[in-house]
Amino acid sequence: MHRVCWDCGDRTDDDRQVRCDCGEPLWLDGEPEPVPDDWPPRVDSMWDLVPYLGVDAPTPPSGIASAAGGTPLVRTAPLDDGGPRIHVKPEGLNPTGSFKDRGTAFGIAAALERGEEHIGTVSHGNMAASVAAHAASVGLDCTVLVPADIADERLAAIASYDPRLLRVEGDYGKLYFESLAVGRETGVRFLNSDVPLRVAGQATTALETLAQYARESAGESALPDALVIPVSSGGHASGTWQAVRTLVDAGIIDEPPRLYFVQTAACAPIAEAYARGDETVTPVDAGETIAYSIANANPPSGARALGAARATDGAVVAVDDDAITHAGKRLAESAGIAVEPASATTLAAVDGLVEDGELADGDDVVLVATGRGFGGTGGAAGSEQVALSALGEALE
Repeated sequence: MHRVCWDCGDRTDDDRQVRCDCGEPLWLDGEPEPVPDDWPPRVDSMWDLVPYLGVDAPTPPSGIASAAGGTPLVRTAPLDDGGPRIHVKPEGLNPTGSFKDRGTAFGIAAALERGEEHIGTVSHGNMAASVAAHAASVGLDCTVLVPADIADERLAAIASYDPRLLRVEGDYGKLYFESLAVGRETGVRFLNSDVPLRVAGQATTALETLAQYARESAGESALPDALVIPVSSGGHASGTWQAVRTLVDAGIIDEPPRLYFVQTAACAPIAEAYARGDETVTPVDAGETIAYSIANANPPSGARALGAARATDGAVVAVDDDAITHAGKRLAESAGIAVEPASATTLAAVDGLVEDGELADGDDVVLVATGRGFGGTGGAAGSEQVALSALGEALE
């Protein structure tokens, strides 16, 4: 699978390289020619959409990866409140309860095709649970790196899938980069938040949404006006941009829907960079927030998320905890959809986007509810604690 830098355009055939020499992240290099023209397809799982990425895709594996995606697009009229027409994409219906299953499934499939036996990730939430569960379902060895101060209930939920758990002392922000370097040395393929394989799998969220909207609107060229998505590392935002770019390049759609990304106000480095008109993202100090899972103070694909918003005439905004709480209640009480706080940021952002003139009455707007939250049973027994500097030795 060829990889290309989204920013400078440099290419590589090294399937272990995830960042360009310029410092920006890579993604799989899609070609519009092989993209099927039978749009919109019927959708049973994410694998029905992968051909529309125009990449050299792996064969769908067995295990729960075969069931990733295929979540519905729900018209939620009670949430309209006289403004935009709201639709919700409930990604909590994926096998482990979040959109992370899409990227994990793609990465697992690629690892199996290459005969690899060891995978891993750096996460203290949905991605950790997803990678551990998918690895268990196909018999792959799995290592999950979490911060040393991880909450017991989160550790227990991840541990229920019996991965090798390492609680790493030190700067958690550096662990993303350190794990990739150590993974090359030890043979562990880390499916971290914005690596090319994960981004490609997560691109199917947008592809699936647009295909479902077109089918339900009985029009091949029908598109929602906007997609509203929580953003943390920028990996899902990158996949969304990759998806719509590919459809435009293949001539399936004329122009993409506007992409709006939402952060929690307590930790909003991408939104702050967008407001300043910056091209790059400056790390921030994260504050306390109920949307803990998207409080990424130094997002590795922050600049790529900025590029996605600007290229589609969208925006990056931030919402506070009070608005998130209220939106979560509305989603549950008015639409019957219970989501984690990170997902509720999307509805919380709608009012502000309307006030700013970004969204208009009657616009068709899709809120991507990325997860249903954390759950699981089991204990935290068996986890090890290591120093960041000793990570390589611990993985050998």
